[in-house]
Formats: sequence, C-alpha cells, structure tokens
Amino acid sequence: MATKKAALPEVNFSDWGDIRYLHLGTEWIQGSMKMDAPYEIELEYVQRMMAWLLFVEPSSVMSRHSMQLGLGAATLTKFSRKQLRMRTTAIELNPQVLAACRGWFKLPADDAKLEVVLADAGAEIRKPKWQGTVDALQVDLYDHEAAAPVLDSEGFYADCHALLTEDGAMTVNLFGRSSSYEQSLQKIIAAFGEEAVWAFKPTREGNTVVMAQRTPLRPKRDVLAERAQTVQTRWGLPAPKWLRVFKPHIA
Repeated sequence: MATKKAALPEVNFSDWGDIRYLHLGTEWIQGSMKMDAPYEIELEYVQRMMAWLLFVEPSSVMSRHSMQLGLGAATLTKFSRKQLRMRTTAIELNPQVLAACRGWFKLPADDAKLEVVLADAGAEIRKPKWQGTVDALQVDLYDHEAAAPVLDSEGFYADCHALLTEDGAMTVNLFGRSSSYEQSLQKIIAAFGEEAVWAFKPTREGNTVVMAQRTPLRPKRDVLAERAQTVQTRWGLPAPKWLRVFKPHIA
C-alpha cells in the first residue's frame, strides 16, 4: 500500500487571471475554478457532464444522489452539493487531491449531504451499499498525463451500470485520440446497450462527453427543449446549446 501512495503524482495549482487550475505534477489541466464564482462550472466539457438533468423532472433533483468518480478540482461535487442541493458522494484515490480541493478550491467539509471517500473507485463502487443508489454518476478518471481513462473496461462500465437507479444515468469524459474514444464507446455500449447511449460532439479541446442511461429514454424534442430552458434558467448551464451537439448514438 505504501508503494501505491508513493506513486501518486504531486498536486499543485496555477492561477491565470480569475481562473485557478489544478495540475497533477504536469501542465495538463485536471480541473478549474472561477475564483469569484467558486461554485459555478467554468469548463465547457464539465458543464456537459450535467446533461442528465435533461432527463429528470427539475423538481426531483434535490431528492436525488449524485456520485463523482475522480474529484479533480471538485467542480462537479461542489455544483451538485451547493447549487443542485443533492446528496453528493465523491470517490478519490489521491489524498493530496482532496487536500488541494479543501485548501485551494473551496470544497466544503463533509456534512449530512456530502461525503468524500478516499478509495480506489474501481473497488469502491463494487460495494453492495452503493448498488442501485446513484441517480447521476459522473466519471472523469485520468492520470497525470491525461492520455486515456484510468478505468475503461467493459467490466468497469458494467459496475457503473449496477450503481444506477432505474432512471439514473452515467456521464463520462472521454479525452484522447479518436481511436481510444471509439474503443471506450464500444465498451460503454456493451455494458449499457446501444439504445441507452447518447453523445456530444467533441469540444475544441478534444473532450467528448458520453451519457449512458440505466433505462433508455427518448424524450420528444419539445420536452428536451423545455427542460433545457429550465436548466439554464434555474442553474445557469447552457443547456439549450447542448441540444445542437447532443444526440442518441442510434437515432
């Protein structure tokens, strides 16, 4: 166990104007925060990780449970707990990342609705207590080189599927070469089924967010448009724009 901890990358941050960035010992950005708006989501791809909001009744959000695999700069964790007021669980391997989020990125202390678990996400999510309890699962697991997802097997995505409630959904950040994206997508499809998978077009930076549902849903376009407007009005996310770049894997 000591060897594993010693291999974890050093955590640091940099400031550029009003934005603070998290790094894991390299120049690669692992997360960010607007210093004058620490509970908002600054990066476009991270905003898209909230696409599951289009598929649930807005009035039900506060009573739901979100889980993040990989804390990053705690952007999704903070947004879920502070803005959406959800029960929120984050699973993070590196204790330095948690310390950085609490010291530099304004992650609140654990409370009745927030829990950060220091553990290997692949092992933690197999525990029975989490099965069938998660409404919104957000997976953003990259090492310090940000080359490919750390956990990316069909078995891992099957474990993610088992976490979800009946109307729950997983959003995943897939970043890297197009060939690795296609391989990851096929593993997600194998675990969830083709009908359950939606995907965004890549951002300029090369991040592609994929969503997979426990139970496939295909809301009508007018329902999605109405939800998107509510998401934008209530929580400040550019959801109407998402509908132009977000579609089912099989139309």
